Amino acid sequence: MVLPSVLRDTLRLPAIAAPLFIISHPQLTIAQCKAGVVGAFPALNARPEAQLDEWLAEITEALAAHDATHPDRPAAPFAVNQIVHRSNRRLEHDLAMCVKYRVPIVISSLGAVPEVNAAIHSYGGIVLHDVINNRHASSAIRKGADGLIAVAAGAGGHAGTLSPFALVQEIREWFDGPLLLSGAIATGSAILAAQAMGADLAYIGSPFIATTEARAADAYKQMIVDSTAADIVYSSSFTGVHGNYLKGSIRAAGLDPDDLPVADPTKMDFETATTGAKAWKDIWGCGQGIGAVKDVVPTGVLVGRLAAEYDAARNRLCRA
Repeated sequence: MVLPSVLRDTLRLPAIAAPLFIISHPQLTIAQCKAGVVGAFPALNARPEAQLDEWLAEITEALAAHDATHPDRPAAPFAVNQIVHRSNRRLEHDLAMCVKYRVPIVISSLGAVPEVNAAIHSYGGIVLHDVINNRHASSAIRKGADGLIAVAAGAGGHAGTLSPFALVQEIREWFDGPLLLSGAIATGSAILAAQAMGADLAYIGSPFIATTEARAADAYKQMIVDSTAADIVYSSSFTGVHGNYLKGSIRAAGLDPDDLPVADPTKMDFETATTGAKAWKDIWGCGQGIGAVKDVVPTGVLVGRLAAEYDAARNRLCRA
């Protein structure tokens, strides 16, 4: 299947920058798009909810201005992440804002809802749904999603436990539409590897936390630079759903990363997640690919490194 033009025509790299809870905001999203990858942010990062209108106006105007002055190098499109979870009482409002601004790509998480897909399809947008297993993937497509984000072991945030090889293989047995892969992708060669195993694009999150535009604490950024895969712990303790977190932040919060309690998944609440909950502000999410992150750099520099590595990896294979 040929990829939709929105996922193909203006990308410098076959990659989407994952929407980072609390961290992603217009400055980072705009920088990502200008650098040539799909920029993204969670709708819930805009608080109060009226701010989402302002953010979408800012992003669309900035990218239009960039395209007007760089007709030979237009920006990549942007995406908004919608949390489709019963605790998200803003969903109807935030979805209406996406329709108002004709957001090109919506990333749906924690629930596949046909009404969300229909709203985005009404103006020609596409919906990508993130999944951690083949059963969830099948359900999302049946309910109208256009593509899938396979969240494999090692991904930051609410990651699954399946090997990327197994997860992509099972999905590709029946689905030939847009497929992205998430899970410890932090180099250009990893982007190429994702394509080699059957994904169309890579989904990259943690490296963008350590950029100058990211809305993350300096200590958070530095901890990513200083850490490796061995410094990540997989736990349900903080939100009720298993995710990957930096051990250093867990220790700093006075907890033992090697002895964390199991949490009740029904306690997850995205309504209050950005207004003081320790699980989201003090415990820092991160994927296992951070060993490749050596310093805090502007987004354009990071994307440039990924592009150079991607080209070098492809050239190595062509010479083999």
